[in-house]
Amino acid sequence: METENNPWKTLNQETAYENAWIRVEHHEVLNPAGNRGIYGKVHFKNTAISIVAIDAEGFTYLVGQYRYTLNAYSWEIPEGGCSIESGESTLAAAKRELLEETGLVATEWTELGEVYLSNSVSDEKAVMYLAQNLSQHQACPEETEQLKIRKLPLKEAIEMAQNGQITDALSVLTLLKVPALHLL
Repeated sequence: METENNPWKTLNQETAYENAWIRVEHHEVLNPAGNRGIYGKVHFKNTAISIVAIDAEGFTYLVGQYRYTLNAYSWEIPEGGCSIESGESTLAAAKRELLEETGLVATEWTELGEVYLSNSVSDEKAVMYLAQNLSQHQACPEETEQLKIRKLPLKEAIEMAQNGQITDALSVLTLLKVPALHLL
């Protein structure tokens, strides 16, 4: 990433709202043109985690759930959060989330990269993983999750990401990273 001097100047910053997951900040600023303005920022207290789990036969696993914020059902890859404050590593969080949501345990892990999910209004960072060499155990979703698991060929999941059947940004990004690994 290029390093440039920051053309923005923060004049004042205050918290407008905060809960266990996010903080909404109101900033009074001087913009790059030197004019006064405002900027709203959503700070995420967790790092997002996503996992494409691929078994020995080339199948992957999607998680279906109703997303309250969208008022719609969504098919996604296993995802969750890594507590920044607790010191949990993103890999440990990925292992925990995969087990919680699908009951899968993987012994081979590859980090696929980091992305920012909506950098014009938030600082939400995500780390993407590939999980392989899977074994099935008991899933233990959180009380806020009523999940359906769908096992399907990896190629089909990638096609769903390409044709808009999967609309979760982190799922799409992570699935579209996989073909470069030459696993298909």
